[in-house]
Amino acid sequence: MALQIADHWFETRRVDDAITLIFEPHVHPFIRCNIWHVRGTERDLLIDTGLGICNLAEFAKDILDKPVTAVATHYHYDHTGSMAEFGERIIHRREAQLMAESESFAELRTANFGADFVAKMDKAGYDLPELLITALPRAGYDPDAYDIEGAAATRTVVAGDVVKTGDRAFQIVDLPGHSPGSMGLWEAGTGTLFSGDALYDGPLLDELEDSDIAVYIETVQRLREMPVLVVHAGHEPSFGRERMIELCDAYLALRAA
Repeated sequence: MALQIADHWFETRRVDDAITLIFEPHVHPFIRCNIWHVRGTERDLLIDTGLGICNLAEFAKDILDKPVTAVATHYHYDHTGSMAEFGERIIHRREAQLMAESESFAELRTANFGADFVAKMDKAGYDLPELLITALPRAGYDPDAYDIEGAAATRTVVAGDVVKTGDRAFQIVDLPGHSPGSMGLWEAGTGTLFSGDALYDGPLLDELEDSDIAVYIETVQRLREMPVLVVHAGHEPSFGRERMIELCDAYLALRAA
């Protein structure tokens, strides 16, 4: 069946006065990244940038009224598709070259991942359809021609570094395991963690080509002990501390079995 053309590609959902969720409603949840806009007094943050199917900077120009810092929680394509659209780009030092060269596979058609990958995703809990978008962004769009542009980091960070917006400061925390340089942004004063794909309310992926289960277990153990009050994750809805503990315990139990 032919796909319809979407009348809009992005949607927004206001979380509070400072945080807005931007997302791509016509994308399957497997690769539908949460794009977090954090308003600051001097700069705005965009934490992850989605697939790059449509121009995020153009869509968000009315809500980005200050200089923008785009931060990638890790280099996977569903989080870095629009990084090249922004002048200031931050990623963990371990993954800067990967983002610059766009070395992660970038696909919208499930068959292009290969049978072994699809089988792993099925085992993890993802029943992937043939096509990972449910509409076309414009007439004539070819999902098989999808690719993303490499984006050189203008700043690389490691654990303990700080990303500032003027009135807010987020500390970088190492959260490897899903990928070697997965990281979060932590605001201790409010107990807020932007966790990327290290923790979200869905099947966690620790068997990708560059994943490390042993390292992921250590990351989840550390996350469980952090005084987090709210998690804004890379996928799925945000959640509070009680749910965070449940998710951590479920993952640790799974890997202990």
